[in-house]
Amino acid sequence: MMRKAVAGALALLALGAIGAAYVIEQVGVTPRALAPYIEKRTSGHNPVIVKAGQVSAALLLRLDRGEPALPAALAVTLGAQPGAVGVDAAGAIMVATPEALRAALAQANPGDTITLLPGVYRFGGAPLDVNRPGRAGLPIVVRAAQPGSAQLEFDLVEGFRVKAPHWRFENLAIRGVCGEDRYCEHAFHVVGAASHFVARNNTLTDFNAHIKINGEQGRFPDDGLIEQNTLTATRVRQTSNPVTPIDLVAANGWTIRANLISDFLKGEGDMVSYGAFAKGGGSGNVFERNLVWCERTLRGPGQRVGLSLGGGGTGAAVCRDGRCITEQEQGTLRANLVMGCSDVGIYLNSAARTSVVDNTLLDTAGIDVRFATSSARLDGNLVDGPIRSRDSGLLHLEDNRSTALWQMFAGYHPVRNLFEAPGSGDLAWRGGVPGRDASAVGGIDLCGAKRGRSATYGAFDDFSGCLARQAR
Repeated sequence: MMRKAVAGALALLALGAIGAAYVIEQVGVTPRALAPYIEKRTSGHNPVIVKAGQVSAALLLRLDRGEPALPAALAVTLGAQPGAVGVDAAGAIMVATPEALRAALAQANPGDTITLLPGVYRFGGAPLDVNRPGRAGLPIVVRAAQPGSAQLEFDLVEGFRVKAPHWRFENLAIRGVCGEDRYCEHAFHVVGAASHFVARNNTLTDFNAHIKINGEQGRFPDDGLIEQNTLTATRVRQTSNPVTPIDLVAANGWTIRANLISDFLKGEGDMVSYGAFAKGGGSGNVFERNLVWCERTLRGPGQRVGLSLGGGGTGAAVCRDGRCITEQEQGTLRANLVMGCSDVGIYLNSAARTSVVDNTLLDTAGIDVRFATSSARLDGNLVDGPIRSRDSGLLHLEDNRSTALWQMFAGYHPVRNLFEAPGSGDLAWRGGVPGRDASAVGGIDLCGAKRGRSATYGAFDDFSGCLARQAR
């Protein structure tokens, strides 16, 4: 009799667990999203209810995200590097003062190279207008000979306001120094006719949207390149303005590659921020080989999304087609590493015919594909979280590894556990490499290594290839 009773109890427990798992999957809310909701709903009640809400929220966060890791001082080959890119052309225009730089910008001709001599350059008042066009094969270049040798301090809403094509910016260190965060919007504002813009090996710090791209008067700055830059902040941005280090609206054909984007916390308004997005009816935009670390050194309330096609949506008036039937067409997210986000690592909002291939997401709420106007092919992704369709988003799932919602509520993270200590940036494989039979795409991984026929899931085969030499 006792044996039967125990067996019956175990069966009921098993059924209960299965039922709970089913309910969790149907509701579709991650623990990291549920925790702040519970804390908010129980605030303002009697002390017992408030305490219960706080305890419940803390437990959910601990189950989902684990114990907070110490800030990581990890030197990687992604983002701005100590070695200079590009070279000074013969007859480079040398500038040593803020006034000289403004004058050089106003008089530049195709093929000119403007080199900032070592020093600190502080700017206030009007933006640095960039209105003189370069030409294909003869871009106008603004650079420092050595990264960090020229430090630009912007007490400006907009820094470089680029409205002409074929400009290139290299090896610059630019910091926002406004007394209030709302007044330091952009290091670069790329507008209208400013096609073929290039930013390479720059360090941009303490702006709301470090690089902002959008159309103007029916013209759009297409075919840009943002490569090997570091975009970060030293504090939570106390503003209700959009906080998105790369904010791309309505432009086509951009490549965002090998950047390090981190610590983009929004402290006011809706408190929702993005590492980078493309939206506004554009097409053919590519995010590849980027490291997006939402909370690398900063922590705080609010929601942080890693990469997005569609972002939070766009008003029809600023969309490329004036309607935004879709926010993005034929976008690509490839070989990116997204870490430490309080919300999803990848968010597709009205993004049609999207390719999401060979990405690694750790300590995020996974991947969301939302609305019937979104369609995505996902293959080779390694996701520490669920891959979900929301509001009728269309998923074509091939060979991916992910984590079910019920596992997150149970504190079980099979993908995260593949690595030694991902919270502090130790991404050495803990056990065997999670190999695939074949790499569907090939190409180059996060660390710059060529992928062969045999490859692992996710953005890289061996993360040591992403470590700077002194960090190996």
